[in-house]
Amino acid sequence: MTSDTDTAAPAGPAGPRERRRRPPARGSRTPAASRTPSSTVARPGLGWALPATVFFGLFALVPLVLVAVLSFTTWDGLGDPRFAGTDNWVKLLDDPVMIRSLWLSVLLTALGVVTQTPLAILLGVWAAGPQRNRALLSAVFFVPLLLSATAISVLWRALLDPNFGVPAQARWLFGDGNLLGSRDGAVAVLVLVAAWQFTPLHALIYQGAARAVPEVLYQAAAIDGAGTVRQFFHITLPQLRNSIITSVILMVVGGLTTFDTVLILTQGGPGTDTTITAFYMYQKAFKGFEFGVGSAIALLLVVVATLISLVVVRMSGYDRMSGTKEGM
Repeated sequence: MTSDTDTAAPAGPAGPRERRRRPPARGSRTPAASRTPSSTVARPGLGWALPATVFFGLFALVPLVLVAVLSFTTWDGLGDPRFAGTDNWVKLLDDPVMIRSLWLSVLLTALGVVTQTPLAILLGVWAAGPQRNRALLSAVFFVPLLLSATAISVLWRALLDPNFGVPAQARWLFGDGNLLGSRDGAVAVLVLVAAWQFTPLHALIYQGAARAVPEVLYQAAAIDGAGTVRQFFHITLPQLRNSIITSVILMVVGGLTTFDTVLILTQGGPGTDTTITAFYMYQKAFKGFEFGVGSAIALLLVVVATLISLVVVRMSGYDRMSGTKEGM
């Protein structure tokens, strides 16, 4: 007699236990293999964010708090600051140059958005295509990204010199050639220089976004008989919506805080016609030694830039941004 343990296994189909014991066939999908990466990979710990948090706190939050405290004091850079209450803020509200500088900063920012956005979209979408020599021409267009704002301002000041620059060689077009000698001319030059300097950056954003548009959308549109222009307005632009909002927010923050271009090109002139808020802060703090007033201007500029950015975010629905790859 043989024991139960020695009894040969039946030749029929394997039972549930034996099926579980069998190794999976090569190429077959198991529950472990079908898991998504998010269910198997743990998130990094908070320690990874500590260096960036410390850096941001030391070089952003702490100076901002100190500026806020200094805005309620009177200090000429020597000795100890003296508490002045709201005197600096009252002085700013009664300062016509300050009010005009705010409006001028908003105006230059709006003009920058209006001029740079269409150029950047067209250049970025073109650079994302398969055109011949596209890579070489894109590299040439993006050269201003490699230059500092100071170098660009010095370059344009030399180019626009009324005695030796381009206007002196084409007086039939520029008149006396002193473009920086009038308010309209100086504002136009600031808008032109900002567009030449920052359009490549935003074009790079649109180039990446245009390359992410699903090709199947263009194929379907071509089958329906849509040409290049209709595809641009009905496919490309809607797909670039989130990138446009991001670009506009960057333009708003950069436009309101620009300083070095005005310092080198116009010095706030003629008169105070190009005295923007950031430049006026520099004049008050580092030329007039009124660091309390300068700190109040800096804090006010931060508040205005933050409010405008929040308005753009809320009105555009950027805070509820979702993917736009409908064709995938």
